[in-house]
Amino acid sequence: MGKKRVIAETGAGQHGVATASACAKLSLDCVIYMGEVDIARQRPNVFCMEMFGAEVRSVKSGSRTLKDAVNEAMRDWAWNPLDTYYILGSVLGPSPFPDMVREFQSVIGREVVMQAEEESLDVKALIACVGGGSNAMGFFSPFLEKDTPRLIGVEAGGRGRGAGEHAARMSGEGKEGIVQGYKSRFLLDNDGQVLPTHSISAGLDYPGIGPQLAMLGESGRIEFTSATDMEALEALKLFAREEGLLFALESAHAASAALKIAKEYKKSEAVIVNMSGRGDKDIFISAMELDRKNWSGFLESEIKRGAAVK
Repeated sequence: MGKKRVIAETGAGQHGVATASACAKLSLDCVIYMGEVDIARQRPNVFCMEMFGAEVRSVKSGSRTLKDAVNEAMRDWAWNPLDTYYILGSVLGPSPFPDMVREFQSVIGREVVMQAEEESLDVKALIACVGGGSNAMGFFSPFLEKDTPRLIGVEAGGRGRGAGEHAARMSGEGKEGIVQGYKSRFLLDNDGQVLPTHSISAGLDYPGIGPQLAMLGESGRIEFTSATDMEALEALKLFAREEGLLFALESAHAASAALKIAKEYKKSEAVIVNMSGRGDKDIFISAMELDRKNWSGFLESEIKRGAAVK
């Protein structure tokens, strides 16, 4: 296409790291838009992006999270269409982005089909966290035209049911609207303005959901539920101690729902959870929540040590 500059938005930082890595390999200029709040709480991924040579631009408008990062990336793209390619990170935005991202992410679902067949699993349910919905759409993709297994999307229940306390669109108070070039379900006030959101995870606090997921939810093919911040943290601890797996906080929402749903099935029946991210990226959030005293002491000692070195 002759374009030498790539831009992307990111919330939790996973998409930003992937984009920056590819750009480094292909010698392309890379700019990643990321909300100021998310930069602070996802510093390990920001460090990786910058190591790959990407410029991480802090977005200080609005809620300073993923929604605003998408806004800024779209503005950049609108002003620089000749030399810039925009890699949108979720199944959002105007056509053909939802189709493109679903297709690219479908490698996850295809691997699930293959591995389930190899292990002769009796799969009863697939569970994925849902922010914008890219990992869920890819995970569910091979099963959408079938009646089974159950497909379950887990949204951010946050810290309560009030406005600004969660990001539950399908399992909460989502309304039909048009935002950022696409029609779907959003958290909106009575005037159609986007409401603030909250999630302990940086990737699930987006106020909208991919239009295909919204349609599949309304048709009943995908079931939607939510997990609170505390439920996600409890799942994070349990899977770490019992399975040696450190879930990303986004994926821990799906893990929390799986703990409840698995009780409905026999031990011979399988419930598959998409662990869509790694937990080390959330160390500055999870450590403060689960081990505040020791983590705070460590950070204070590191600040003092750094000052002494200077």
